[in-house]
Amino acid sequence: SGFSDDNSKWLAPAKAKKITSKGKNMELSSDGEVEEDSWEMEEEEDGSSEEMVDDYGASSSEEEELLPIEKAALKQKSDRGGLSEDNSEEEEEAVEEAVEEATGQKMGQKEEESPDLQLNLDVDEEFKLPTNEQIEREDILFIFVLIKSLCACFLVVCDSLMVFLPAEPPDLHIIHQRIKGNMEVLQDFVVKREEGRTRQEYLELLRRDMAAYYSYSDFLLMKLMDIFPLPELINFLEANEVPRPVTIRTNTLKTRRRDLAQALINRGVNLDPLGKWSKTGLVIYDSSVPIGATPEYLAGHYMLQGASSLLPVMALAPQENERILDMCCAPGGKTSYIAQLMKNTGMILANDSNAERLRSVVGNLHRLGVTNAIVSNCDGRQFPKVRSCRLWGVLGGFDRVLLDAPCSGTGVISKDPAVKTNKDEKDILRCAHLQKELLLSAIDSVNAASETGGYIVYCTCSIMVEENEWVVDYALKKRNVRLVATGLDFGKEGFTRFKDRRFHPSLKSTRRFYPHTHNMDGFFIAKFKKFSNAIPQAQKEPAVEATAPSTVAGTAMEPQPKKKKLEGSKVDKEQKPPQPTLKKKSRSLQAQRRPLKA
Repeated sequence: SGFSDDNSKWLAPAKAKKITSKGKNMELSSDGEVEEDSWEMEEEEDGSSEEMVDDYGASSSEEEELLPIEKAALKQKSDRGGLSEDNSEEEEEAVEEAVEEATGQKMGQKEEESPDLQLNLDVDEEFKLPTNEQIEREDILFIFVLIKSLCACFLVVCDSLMVFLPAEPPDLHIIHQRIKGNMEVLQDFVVKREEGRTRQEYLELLRRDMAAYYSYSDFLLMKLMDIFPLPELINFLEANEVPRPVTIRTNTLKTRRRDLAQALINRGVNLDPLGKWSKTGLVIYDSSVPIGATPEYLAGHYMLQGASSLLPVMALAPQENERILDMCCAPGGKTSYIAQLMKNTGMILANDSNAERLRSVVGNLHRLGVTNAIVSNCDGRQFPKVRSCRLWGVLGGFDRVLLDAPCSGTGVISKDPAVKTNKDEKDILRCAHLQKELLLSAIDSVNAASETGGYIVYCTCSIMVEENEWVVDYALKKRNVRLVATGLDFGKEGFTRFKDRRFHPSLKSTRRFYPHTHNMDGFFIAKFKKFSNAIPQAQKEPAVEATAPSTVAGTAMEPQPKKKKLEGSKVDKEQKPPQPTLKKKSRSLQAQRRPLKA
């Protein structure tokens, strides 16, 4: 009843009319998607576009986004609200023409501005010669591009060659069988060898196969093949693939081996005595508790120590109330064993050149209850020069010195497999040079007039001849020392001849230990006895030719005045080395330079 023709205008359905714009025309459809054409609602009768208001009272910003010419077109449409739908298409064409005219005006303005811009560009792009730096950069860049292209070509060649290589790595089982067959042929080479093949070819194949199977460098394998016979070499390589058994040393300053063994057995440790040669060692087979964290370990009842590390201290045989120098003491296992044998009497000077490693030495000495040790941080090569300090004046020299010299570690490959590949000839010679310096320093630190001592023990965890027999033979020529028995009932004798070198015959008293024969780390031990504090003077070479007899004779007679001083000293005359004498004045200089036998 409230509706009439006057107010029924709003009931008329609105028509949707497509409006084109200059930019991209987009519209949200009923499902929220964007469409490419925008539409405008238009009323039929009066045609006035009313502003739409959203829920928050904000008006739509469609008109604000339109260009001025588009707004003018919309205004014309609103004025022609009474036109029909056919006329609307004409209006659309008129609007499009207006838009094109507006864009044409803009393009004309840009064309007017373009000549000035072009002139500016021409001014800025004037030709200039490149500087030397730019030329060098271009040359370097060209070289890099050339290298890159060459590398790309090289990679292509490598990829093409990979087709001819086997897709899978070599079978280790086949290599192992080939090593065994090669060994059988070499053991009976005359009968089993292939015709036309030399022994060198078999050895070369064997070395290559062992390097591939055991992962050794060619250099180290060649050294090992010079030391061991072929059957023993295989056993040595196999032993290095298996870890050595865990061993501990009983600290008799705090407990007995029997009590310690019983305490560890009660904690679930399976152990046995190390051997008849050791009264303090125990070997651990397996354990249900960490061996390095038991209450007995923390209380200092035992020390984790390799079996081979017990041998140098046993060879040193320290006595009570002696003065002992451990020149390279870290981590303190040998130092604590010396204190144990001395029953905390006398004095031990534990020295090491690495201050960081001395922390472990101090910790172990405190834990094990060692009270007769002094820890020092000094270069072992400079140790004899401290005679001027107060400490040397109080000590007056040492009775015994233990030198566990730093080495290449070829005897402990089972602990450090990196030694297989990271050692070369320079490393071996560098270690040998350092060992010679340390050994001479250790000999100079010992007092030959000691009533109970005068002994030096030299040991390494290496099996290289250059670090062992070579160093010992050098010390025999440079100092008044001789080799004595080590006191160890087992172990192999040292070399007296190696390839083209000949060593002193007394090197038979040195001892070598191998993992495949003694089930311990590779080790070398030599024991010296110093019989004179005097340092032998090297024979001076004549400054003129050998044809001058007076000069040669005077040179040979220079050491003789020192001989009289030695005769008046308290040193035993029977232990003095024979002095060099010149039999004939006319002998050549080459004969003079030959090393004199001790």
